[in-house]
Amino acid sequence: MRIRSTVAAVTGALALSALVAPAALAADGPKAPAGVAASNEAAHSAAGKTAFSTADVTGTPYALDATFSNVKVNKGKNIVVGTTAVVKVPVSFTLTHGVDVDIHASDFVSAVELYRGASFDDEEWWFDSGVAKCTDASDTVANCTATVAVDPLTLLNEDAGAWKAAAFAVAWNGQDPEDENLDLSKVGVAVKDKAAAPYNLQRLSKLTVNATPEPVKKGKTITVTGKLSRANWETGKYAGYATQPVKLQFRKKSSSTYTTLKGIKSTSTGTLKTTTKATVDGYYRFSFAGTTTTPAVSATGDYVDVK
Repeated sequence: MRIRSTVAAVTGALALSALVAPAALAADGPKAPAGVAASNEAAHSAAGKTAFSTADVTGTPYALDATFSNVKVNKGKNIVVGTTAVVKVPVSFTLTHGVDVDIHASDFVSAVELYRGASFDDEEWWFDSGVAKCTDASDTVANCTATVAVDPLTLLNEDAGAWKAAAFAVAWNGQDPEDENLDLSKVGVAVKDKAAAPYNLQRLSKLTVNATPEPVKKGKTITVTGKLSRANWETGKYAGYATQPVKLQFRKKSSSTYTTLKGIKSTSTGTLKTTTKATVDGYYRFSFAGTTTTPAVSATGDYVDVK
């Protein structure tokens, strides 16, 4: 089992009795209550287990008068992650709240968690956004934005695929999460699980092509080779994507549209090799349609001069 990492733009959260409500902290956003980052290991503790090391913590949080709508992750697109660069994922939502809820208080936190798993309470891996920046649309409605930093160094290859999102808000109301006499009954919590449209977290793909010989006589056979590879988050390198369907495509020199000549499959190492007849000047490329774990990609066309 992996241990939750504490990183600059992805900080922890707090499991509050039977209610689980993380509170995130980001360097570029409003400051969360002192001690939230220190409590990130307790973000998704088992139901019924306290998230605090002291027995002096009392009460359970109340239901905060706040709801979430229009939650969007990465503007509705899949999230594609390579081997080294941290990907900053924009998230946004509408926060509707009671008139007595001060969403601009220094100790009010609203954010979004991206996770893989069955539910917010039973996730397998996750990333929290920074504290959302909210702009009032009315006395009780605000439009909020935040950023989730997805670090490939914390990912396993098995993390690729379908992910979900949960939006949450915590009103600390002057309570200090590091206080050994913390009274949770004064802390408000609101959570909306599976709040956004489904999306995939994908391993960045690459595709190459080389057509030979160049130039070639009209009607002669050319050999087209290449390789389909994708990010391996566990090694930090790119590895061949085996036995995947790939199309060989061609476009005439005078055209801007590719047509499919044939379909082949990548080998066990991701390599590609096929032949075709050369008829006119033009560009050859391989094109991969993508899977849930790996985005679509097309190679840059390789020009062949036909004599």
